[in-house]
Amino acid sequence: MMRAYSFLTVLLWSSMLHAIHMMPSQKRTNKHAHSERITRLSENDGKTLHRTKRGWMWNQFFLLEEYTGPDTQYVGKLHTDQDKGDGNLKYILTGDGAGSLFVIDENTGDIHAAKKLDREEKSLYVLRAKAIDRKSGRQVEPESEFIIKIHDINDNEPKFTKDLYTASIPEMSGVGTSVIQVTATDADDANYGNSAKVVYSILQGQPYFSVDPETGIIKTALPDMSRENREQYQVVIQAKDMGGQMGGLSGTTTVNITLTDVNDNPPRFPQSTYQFSSPESAPPGTPLGRIKANDPDLGENAEIEYSISNGDGSDMFDIVTDKDTQEGIITVKKLDFEKKILYTLRVEATNTHLDPRFLQLGPFKDTALVKISVEDIDEPPVFTRSSYLIEVDEDAKEGSIIGQVVAQDPDVTKNTIKYSVDRHTDLDRIFNVYSGNGSLFISKPLDREETPWHNITVIATEISNPKQSSQIPVFIRILDINDHAPEFAKYYETFVCENAKAGQLIQTVSAVDKDEPPRGHKFFFELVPEFAVHPNFSIIDNKDNTAGIITRRNGYSRSKTSTYHLPIIIFDNDYPVQSSTSTLTIQVCACDSRGNMQSCNTEALLLPAGLSTGALIAILLCIIILLVLVVLFAALKRQRKKEPLIISKDDVRDNIVTYNDEGGGEEDTQAFDIGTLRNPEAREESKMRRDVLPETIFQIRRTAPLWENIDVQDFIHRRLKENDSDPAAPPYDSLATYAYEGNDSIANSLSSLESLATDGNQDYDYLSDWGPRFKKLADMYGGEESDRD
Repeated sequence: MMRAYSFLTVLLWSSMLHAIHMMPSQKRTNKHAHSERITRLSENDGKTLHRTKRGWMWNQFFLLEEYTGPDTQYVGKLHTDQDKGDGNLKYILTGDGAGSLFVIDENTGDIHAAKKLDREEKSLYVLRAKAIDRKSGRQVEPESEFIIKIHDINDNEPKFTKDLYTASIPEMSGVGTSVIQVTATDADDANYGNSAKVVYSILQGQPYFSVDPETGIIKTALPDMSRENREQYQVVIQAKDMGGQMGGLSGTTTVNITLTDVNDNPPRFPQSTYQFSSPESAPPGTPLGRIKANDPDLGENAEIEYSISNGDGSDMFDIVTDKDTQEGIITVKKLDFEKKILYTLRVEATNTHLDPRFLQLGPFKDTALVKISVEDIDEPPVFTRSSYLIEVDEDAKEGSIIGQVVAQDPDVTKNTIKYSVDRHTDLDRIFNVYSGNGSLFISKPLDREETPWHNITVIATEISNPKQSSQIPVFIRILDINDHAPEFAKYYETFVCENAKAGQLIQTVSAVDKDEPPRGHKFFFELVPEFAVHPNFSIIDNKDNTAGIITRRNGYSRSKTSTYHLPIIIFDNDYPVQSSTSTLTIQVCACDSRGNMQSCNTEALLLPAGLSTGALIAILLCIIILLVLVVLFAALKRQRKKEPLIISKDDVRDNIVTYNDEGGGEEDTQAFDIGTLRNPEAREESKMRRDVLPETIFQIRRTAPLWENIDVQDFIHRRLKENDSDPAAPPYDSLATYAYEGNDSIANSLSSLESLATDGNQDYDYLSDWGPRFKKLADMYGGEESDRD
């Protein structure tokens, strides 16, 4: 290739040089035309006419791009007829790339390319040239324009618009089906040679695909390519310039082609027979097992619908499709082991989305045989109904049979059944059942008005296996009989005005009945026979279960009769007829002219006695004042008792006097004589009580000093007797404290009050000899080690 490339360069360069030398002599333009100077000589001179030529000796130049020679590339030469070769003219070049890309010898007019040029960057340069007289600086020729064209060489390879293409095509497509079009471009000059003429070819992907060499369209090359056999293909496409000839440059791209799925495969069961088992107690909807037909297609093309086409178990079993796993789930409709223990089903799997193009590959369904065996288990009794409704009259006698429930053992053994009532549903034990035949009977009287419905549960249990039991609800409706009499609907507060007129309606009454007759209530109202002709009031039945009370005379007097009692009989129309007598109380009241009640009390009867309401209030006030005076008198009488001198918040009426005087301790011998506590005779001085003001000064009775050899118990009894006989003692309980210690004991004093009087450490070893009761004291005070601790 290098050898051929050098030959081409030399050839092009020779052609360019030939064109450069040939072009100025072939073409003249108005803009670049030479000026003509015509010298006319007279015929008398006998000389011939001559035409003088001057102008540029150039028009257009050509250069090869990417020149890599050792010297600068020669473009051409500017020359004018005014140039005599004496160096008086100067050539100047301006325009595109002048001075940088193109340089000119100002003396000779030779133009060179100073740098390597790239046609793909710029293919045409427009320059301007002029020739100037060096001495005068005058242009000897007008400024003219010329063009330098860059000739293309094949220095750019084709490039695809994408480095990686992705495409897809349905499987089973025919030969020549278009997949995708790839495109490559070449930056070289398409108008010059074949440098930019691109040809496509396939390097990888045969024999499955092909490519159009001119358009780059990739097509299928093999028929019936199956996605199930192979789904992904990688195709490498090459684009080569120079029309695909040797020496051309090339580029490649990769195309990933995926075959998409079509429904070209029918479902197929992996096995022809399936076996399952089910306990006969399985409830409806219980899944027994799953079967699956395999379909290598994807998505909706692999969706399968399962159904039972035939078989003796189509009424006992069902099959549903799991849309997530595309499996058929066999479920229970109903089972009965006693009828049959083995069922056979013919299950069919069918594609739901068929493609008409591939129906010839069908049929797109498959069948399999499913055998289901039913396992017998001990089942509980089964009632003949799902529930029972029994109606009974509320006056039915105790022990009457009202109905019967029936249950059977569905097993082959037909075990005996016993019946019972669930007492949680019949806490009052109103009903019972015969355990042998299920007959229900009444144990207690019925009352529809109290409980119109009873909902009980009857239990049927196998005698041989009490764990097998079932329950049934029994709804008992109590039918009504006419056993209640009607009565007033409410309590009526009826009044009649003193100024009432005869025939005036004063009250409308209605009635209620606890019974519920089938034709509805119908009540009748009338007065009792003794008052059939009442002189004051009468009753009118309105025929709508209400009645009106009518006055029979003009005017009523409260002073004579303030209240009337009118007995009324109310009947119903059911069988047997029930009636009751209700008394209507009618008060006589004072009313205004419009009949509005003002007062119904007996105040008018008190007026003749001369006592009004104000007088009654005054009497009550006087009684209250007298009571208050009596209470005050009693309180003042109690206050005649002496008041104590000491009244403070600390006085709790227990004769304890508190002195907030803090002593000086054991060393303070001046504030209090501690020896007084051990000398009872010092406390015998008579002192006046400071908490009660004495009425008289009387001589204090002194007691004989009997302190010697007296026991503590005797001392306390002595003091108690003295206080009981003391006339100055307070009238309430008092607490007397005594600091008498009693006679000396053999243990001497254990108090620390006399510890100051002894020098040195005391010896407590004798405490150990006093027995276990003093062991704690011996441990605390005995021994030097204990002291140090």
